[in-house]
Amino acid sequence: MNDMIHADLLPDEILWQQVLARQPGDFLYAVTTMGVYCRPSCPSPRPLRKNARFYASVEAAEADGFRACKRCDPKGERARIAQEVVRDACAHIEASETIPSLDALAERSGYSRFHFLRIFRDHTGVTPRSYAEGVRAKRLHAALARGERVADAVADAGFGSESRVYEKTSTLLGMTPGAARRGGQGEVIRTALADSSFGRVLVGATDKGVCFLGFAEPDDALLGDLRHRFPKADFIADDAALADTLRTVLAFLEEPKQALDLPLDLRGTAFQQRVWQTLCLIPVGETRTYGQLAEMVGNPRAIRAVARSCARNPVSLAVPCHRIVGSDGDLTGYRWGVPNKRTLLRKERAAVVDA
Repeated sequence: MNDMIHADLLPDEILWQQVLARQPGDFLYAVTTMGVYCRPSCPSPRPLRKNARFYASVEAAEADGFRACKRCDPKGERARIAQEVVRDACAHIEASETIPSLDALAERSGYSRFHFLRIFRDHTGVTPRSYAEGVRAKRLHAALARGERVADAVADAGFGSESRVYEKTSTLLGMTPGAARRGGQGEVIRTALADSSFGRVLVGATDKGVCFLGFAEPDDALLGDLRHRFPKADFIADDAALADTLRTVLAFLEEPKQALDLPLDLRGTAFQQRVWQTLCLIPVGETRTYGQLAEMVGNPRAIRAVARSCARNPVSLAVPCHRIVGSDGDLTGYRWGVPNKRTLLRKERAAVVDA
């Protein structure tokens, strides 16, 4: 359901209430005494009602002589510039052998140190240094996956010593460097497949817990996804060992009355782990927007970084990324198909009503 308010469909008083509540809407309001037009969610002080006008588009507001507000940026011009600045900074970080200083990055951007830091965090969810650490971690992970010696991979990635890497294994790799180098080699991942009303379901589990949960695709596609994540692991079809887990997953798919509680083996960065843990706090039958999830994570402006973490969730259903929707209520994308997402949400709402 689309919750956005359209200026050409509703009376002005309803639009005014949206403005007072600072709720997002698909319309603009102008302030006659200031000569500017704003988004309804603009943080600026509310005008007097008699000084507010409503418009369905930027063109209509500007045709009446109003100019865009610099705070809420209704034309998106500042946002586009900021995106280019952050994109350039990220490219520079990724091309550098060492971590560029914040001062150097800010000077390159043309912004003050403080302003650049705020823009970068708003768009990526992390500081430039944390982003650079992530770049080094990717280099390290790639080198280890190629089978390079740990010492050589650590040096080539730009880390000063192996000890520093081992101190931050959960943040950098989600596993020890040795495990990353082995690409799952030496690990045994039990698998089990079953039929459901959503199509085939695959569960993959290590000794620690479920490391992969996928559905609604052919067996080869599901198993291929799992093998891509653990290219050197040993896979054993073990329906008996995973029988209880499969029953729990299938029961959830048919009647999702409560959260899918399973032992998990999640491997990701510290930020991804935080997003995944926060997703599990969303009650069955409810949804949140990416913006609301970012607020729950503790970084309200890290919407893009939160969305990327949702997209990389390896255990669908158990970490319920299907409960995240767009700001306008649109279901947006879903790894296992938007129609399945719609069905899951409908079933969850029905289960809560019937409970």
